[in-house]
Amino acid sequence: MIDLNQIPYDILNIPDSGFEAVSVPDIGDEAFKTKPIGFFKDSFIRLNKNKASMCALGFIFLIVFLAIFAPGFNSYTYVQQNLELRNMPPRIPFLERFGIADGSMLMKNRRLSTVQDPEQFPPAYVKDIRNERMISGVPVVDVRVDYYALMGVKDLYFWFGSDYLGRDLFTRLFRGARISLLIALFSVLTNVIIGTIYGSIAGYYGSKADMVMMRICEILTGIPYLVVVMMFMLLLGTSFITIVIALCITGWIGTARLIRAQFYRFKGREYVLAARTLGVSDFALIFRHILPNSLGPIITRTMIEIPGAIFAEAFLSYIGLGLQAPEPSIGVMLADGQRVLLLFPYQTFFPAVLISILMISFNLFSNGLRDALDPTKRGED
Repeated sequence: MIDLNQIPYDILNIPDSGFEAVSVPDIGDEAFKTKPIGFFKDSFIRLNKNKASMCALGFIFLIVFLAIFAPGFNSYTYVQQNLELRNMPPRIPFLERFGIADGSMLMKNRRLSTVQDPEQFPPAYVKDIRNERMISGVPVVDVRVDYYALMGVKDLYFWFGSDYLGRDLFTRLFRGARISLLIALFSVLTNVIIGTIYGSIAGYYGSKADMVMMRICEILTGIPYLVVVMMFMLLLGTSFITIVIALCITGWIGTARLIRAQFYRFKGREYVLAARTLGVSDFALIFRHILPNSLGPIITRTMIEIPGAIFAEAFLSYIGLGLQAPEPSIGVMLADGQRVLLLFPYQTFFPAVLISILMISFNLFSNGLRDALDPTKRGED
């Protein structure tokens, strides 16, 4: 221990003049180099850098535009029939100059004598004769002809061909795409609304309410999907509303489980406890304080569910449980086209290409949207 009495008086009593004021210069806060960016703006910037997702979004907008306006591009309607012009091959203006979709058709197993008859096959309409062979002692060939000229309708155009009733496939395909997209949109929105409300209640209250509600979900999931759909079709018939209801029977369960998990994640946070202490109602806590934090996963889930709903509708229509004639859909057209796949492959080709583009585009866009809305990647270049 130091005895203060032994320290000289002049050391302990230093005058004020012996001190010098020292201060750090006030340089102020460093100015931000860029404007502050919110969560959704940052997500949009990252999504915009994902070229595959933006390209997929472009295809989605193009198909939606065609689904709305393409049925009015020509004079045909989706129910207009002409049995004299059934199974016409595709013929598209401008492309026919390059030998693509030029209205020609390969007619197989034609008698050679018939093909050589100028009245039945005028030489000006015959483009190619190939594969001469004998069948039961009769010489036959395959002949490619200008089918529109042969039928005497040189001025007509069926861009995607016609079906077995002479209906324009282009008009019917995009009319069907419109129906399929509407079914997917309504069913997904319904599933998201039901799943969000159900999952919010289960996740917020927890305990016995959560246990009972989740057991109900497990029971519904265990029921065979096709059996339930067939029961609905038998009771309510096949219509737009029936298909939407069928897609909503168990479609909301995945969203409900996602929202439930989000509520268990956020309901114990400090801002929620503070709001509850201040007397905020349960309704406000659920839909104002907790649910907005789940908006990103909800949007991503919605975009992922749309291609699934389109494929489910096409599958139901393909097996005969979807829309009935004369209303088209992608699944109905695929079902009609597969019956004549070997003879007229274009009747299956165009619907198959369209649904493939839809599925791939929505999946690529939803993957990019999921990465863009991931909060752990916020601020990344």
